[in-house]
Amino acid sequence: MNLSTSLKVRLPVLVLVFEVVMIMLFSLFVTYDDNANARLQNNETNPMENSLYRDYPYFADVQVMIFVGFGCLLAFFRFYGFSGMIFNFLTASFAIQWAIVIQGFFQFYYNGKIHLGVINLLNAEFACAVVLISFGAVMGKTSPVQLLVMALLEIPMFSVVEWAVLKYIRINDAGGSILIHLFACYFGLGVTFVLYRPSLNKGHSKEITSYQSDILSVMGTLFLWVFWPSFNSALTLKGDDQHRAVLHTFIGLSSSTITAFALSAVFNKRGKLTMADIQNVTLAGGVTVGASVDMMISPVAAYILGIMGCTACFFGYRYLTPFMARHMRIQDQCGIHNLHGLTGLISSTAGICAILLATEETYGPSMYQIFSHRAPPAGDPKLLELQKLIPGLKPGLGRTAQEQALYQVAAIFTTIAASAVGGLLTGMVIKLPFMASPSDKDCFDDNLFFDVPSDFDSGHQALISYDEKLQMSSIDTKEVSKSV
Repeated sequence: MNLSTSLKVRLPVLVLVFEVVMIMLFSLFVTYDDNANARLQNNETNPMENSLYRDYPYFADVQVMIFVGFGCLLAFFRFYGFSGMIFNFLTASFAIQWAIVIQGFFQFYYNGKIHLGVINLLNAEFACAVVLISFGAVMGKTSPVQLLVMALLEIPMFSVVEWAVLKYIRINDAGGSILIHLFACYFGLGVTFVLYRPSLNKGHSKEITSYQSDILSVMGTLFLWVFWPSFNSALTLKGDDQHRAVLHTFIGLSSSTITAFALSAVFNKRGKLTMADIQNVTLAGGVTVGASVDMMISPVAAYILGIMGCTACFFGYRYLTPFMARHMRIQDQCGIHNLHGLTGLISSTAGICAILLATEETYGPSMYQIFSHRAPPAGDPKLLELQKLIPGLKPGLGRTAQEQALYQVAAIFTTIAASAVGGLLTGMVIKLPFMASPSDKDCFDDNLFFDVPSDFDSGHQALISYDEKLQMSSIDTKEVSKSV
């Protein structure tokens, strides 16, 4: 047993401390919301109007994405399948619990309590998605202890940024392109910058895939692809906004998928398809439509955004990721900068364009629901007129389209800056020597943290034998050249 990476004490102690803290926080601050509180139900309440029936289908869909989609997708390395899937399971379970409490204080806290309902769980899963995206940048070179500490620090940072942006900057970001994808991406890149390992730039003998691992990973892609419309539409306004969000997400995913197949074949030297492209680049359209997903951008715009996102993602994997590793000390293991960073920036730009082009002629009075910060402020005679057409319309800030676009830009820069700084600080913490960080030799290897089955060892030995043969071949070649 390697004491420097043993989990025997580190993991149980971390989990025990966390569970004690969670029990205290839940007992002191967490209670049921009105829809889950039996005391508030009577013969006048209709059970079918309970928020469970509105929110649970989306919660269930995102749950599948978090635990099955991400889990399978991250199991693409031949000797790191256990770690990719199980560390995802562990980190997600940890992050959701922590987010329920931390986000609860910012969003669901009143009368001295956090009021818990299914909507809290759904929001916590979005926060969890942020952590899992960041995990992709450091996958293969971190221990479960490091990942839990990363989640422990990232959730509060994300919650603060989310609260500040939504409360003070006030933006439109239905699909989370700014607050989820950009934050997760640049936080993860900040962490991996600090955890830089020069030797990994030359490649690693275990940094390979297999037939079975690629099939498992593409299964994760399919789960994410199928449920992404729920992810993008879950928190939009019910009705036509949510309807558009589903349509735009599906169209964007569809166009990015067929574009990915075409690009993969064109740029493969033998004119064949590459599984890495299918596993990742096909999903780009789901991110690219995110910021404008509930707006009247038109189906053709969603289609074009899917193509643009896919193209940027594909060339990012091909050229930008190696460049960043060699020249910027950023080893982005899963290419999150391509799938979430570049596409997030495209999506944010598209959202700004959609805001600038939005008019009452296109949207009708509902423009002031979708762009709620452009609604007239309280006391404005126009607000009273609009409330006759749209009962329940809330007062806004009276912003113009140009003003709202500037606030969107401010949110992009604020989110990127805060996430990058947070990632750098988190990297410094999890780089501490007692965090059970694997050595360069033990990266991408399940054997370090798991009891593995016997067939794993046979595959492992085959790889070692192959490496030895290559070394012997190299030695023989050198000796021959010397003798000549």
